[in-house]
Amino acid sequence: VQLQASGGGLVQAGGSLRLSCAASGRTFSSYNMGWFRQAPGKEREFVTAISRSGGITYYADSVKGRFTISRDDAKNTVNLQMSSLKPEDTAVYYCAASARALAGVANVYDYWGQGAQVTVSS
Repeated sequence: VQLQASGGGLVQAGGSLRLSCAASGRTFSSYNMGWFRQAPGKEREFVTAISRSGGITYYADSVKGRFTISRDDAKNTVNLQMSSLKPEDTAVYYCAASARALAGVANVYDYWGQGAQVTVSS
């Protein structure tokens, strides 16, 4: 499956952004989907994940209550609604697909998008 992230940009602290990840192929519904992010000079970190059915979601503590993941299998997309953004949310955000597990570790994800830059100014 190929993944294409979009929707990044520059926003002031306290603002909102919505990222989308479009997937190719007809088996999107068979993948658990996740979002990770990587800030300059830091390792890639888990942000959130959603199960194949959409019924289970996980969030990193740092984004819980501010970010919401959702999926639309009819459109082969997974979305990340980000609110109350902070400067520390600045990073390149990557969507990823896993046919194996729903988890917050990068090594279970088989496919990765190219990344979308999110910059939050103070």
